[in-house]
Formats: sequence, structure tokens, C-alpha cells
Amino acid sequence: MAYSINSKDYFSTLLYSGNSTARSLTGVGFAPSFVWIKERTSTSDHMLFDQPRGVQKYISSNLTNVEQTSAGMLTAFGSDGFSLGSGNDTNDNGQTYIAWNWIGNGQGSSNTDGSINTTYTSANTTAGISIIKYTGTGSNATIGHGLGVAPKMVMVKQLSNTRDWSIYHKFTNPDGTGAQYYMHLNNSDARASNSAFWNNTDPTNQVVNLGSLSNTNQSSGTYIAYCFADVQGFSKIGLYTGNGNADGTFVYTGFKPAFVLVKETGTGNWIIKDNKRPIYNQNDTYLFANTADAESSASVLGMDLLSNGFKLRGTAGDMNGSATEIIYMAFADEPLVSTNGVPATAR
Repeated sequence: MAYSINSKDYFSTLLYSGNSTARSLTGVGFAPSFVWIKERTSTSDHMLFDQPRGVQKYISSNLTNVEQTSAGMLTAFGSDGFSLGSGNDTNDNGQTYIAWNWIGNGQGSSNTDGSINTTYTSANTTAGISIIKYTGTGSNATIGHGLGVAPKMVMVKQLSNTRDWSIYHKFTNPDGTGAQYYMHLNNSDARASNSAFWNNTDPTNQVVNLGSLSNTNQSSGTYIAYCFADVQGFSKIGLYTGNGNADGTFVYTGFKPAFVLVKETGTGNWIIKDNKRPIYNQNDTYLFANTADAESSASVLGMDLLSNGFKLRGTAGDMNGSATEIIYMAFADEPLVSTNGVPATAR
């Protein structure tokens, strides 16, 4: 079947080189609401920006740091990209960078569906993406995400205090009830159980549930939450089991992936793959979301990006360990069959 969503209108990857001069970058294809930048050629922190928090404000997926503000980083969100200052983490002369871009709904507006009235909820129901800025209460609460369907992955970072990133993933528990578990995006720790993160309750079609823990809901603490739901032909969030060999597990997504994030439920790195680094299979190139490491390549972390999913080609336990449960989130380059009826092809 053909899908009505044009993937490139909602997710896009941009490669560029730094020049240490303030500039505007175009070619994203839409006005991004969430921009995730990583320097590829040397050690540098991940830099995450979004419209609900505003320009110049960044957090890092590999750090517990509070939100920082710098005029040298992202200075504007444009209609087809974004503008940068001269800061080294996003625009150092001679370095190469990658920017993953998602569309929400601009800065958004307050959502009153939950017990907490959010400061901003920027929701795009077509793409299944919502960005929520809110202030915590210190007791069990809910925040409205505006998607109309339950998100399957939620990433929360406190902005006002040094805290670990808190990750909800529906399949951290293989039976699909993940709310008793949490993971940290900024480290390689295994999943752990604590009902105070998500109040032991999975998200609904209206709200994300928060417990009383400071990582997700400290009284007067400010937070950002990135919420992602499945959208047929565009995004898929799930679980697979590795087999430990080079003829690895195949994961069906229903689309040709442009971006894949994987993490074993045990101890292991958060691995990012995309279709721009390199542009062919076998894709041995990777970045770790939980470290500042430069881009690297290793056959043990190999993956093929196919017309209808991805296939593991490496034997590393982080991505394809024998009998290892591994969660993932993927976004499309093209649906399996696009709106014009043309099937996607492998690389």
C-alpha cells in the first residue's frame, strides 16, 4: 500500500562542515522544531536544540548538565534549516558535523490535558512527535502531549538541575508494559525498575505519566520531554532479539530507514546509525548518543539499511548479542511504497 506521509517533510539529516563564522544552513526541507547536532571528526558533546526552549539554549545527550545558553550555538530556526554562531561544538572551522532534524509544531502552546499545564507542547500528530516543556510538582502528575495516540518512547531531561536523562520505552519490558522501567540516555547502564519515574503507568493517548522522582518531576524543576509515537510508513519503535552472528537479525519497519537508534536492555551504548554515513551497505559507521566520541567505524557494529527495515551484520553485543533484547527507534527515508506508488529500494 502507499502511505500518505512524505517522510522527508518530517525528518531530515543534514551534513555540513564548520567554518567558525556565523551563518545560516538550508536544505533541511522544512522548519525544524528539534535539531540534534554532533561533531563527527573529533570529540565533542552532542548539542540538542528545540523551539519550546528557544534559540541559543542547548542540552547534551551525553551529559547530566543543566541547560546552557550560548550565542555561539544555534541562533535561529529557519523555514528550511537553522542558523549558527561560531561556537566550536556546532561550527568549528575544519570539522564536519551531522544534524538530525524533526518537525513539531513550532514553539507550540500550553497543553491542559494533564494535571500539569505545560509551558509549551509542540505536537505534530502526522509525524507522531511532541516536544513538551513543563515545570514539575514533586508528586504524581501527568503532562499533555497532544498526539492523540500514546507515545512509545519519551526522553526527559531536567533543565534546572544536574540530572540523568530519563528514558521511557514501551518495550524495555518485552511484554510491552515499560512504565516500571527506566534507562538513562547519557550512559550505558542497563534498564532498571523504579515506579517513581513514570508512576508505573504507560502513557495514554493524551498524557505522559510522571512519578515523584526528581529526574522527571521535582517541585519547581523545569524539564523538556521529547515524545515519539509509531506512524505507519514513517516511524517505528520496538524491540528485537539479537542472534550474535554476522547473518544478523532482520527488523521489519515498513519503510526504508534514514535514522536508527538502538540500545540493548542490558549494559551497552546507545548507537546511532543513519543513511548519510555512509550512503551504502554494509553500514559500519556509528556515533554513540551517550558519549562525546568522534564518529567511528567497526564491522562488529555493521548494519544494512534496507527498503523495508534493517538487518544486523555485526556481532557486537551492544547491537546484536545472542539472545540479547534490544530496543530501537527508527525514522524513514522513504515508506516501503510511497504516495506515487513507487517502491523503496535498498541502498
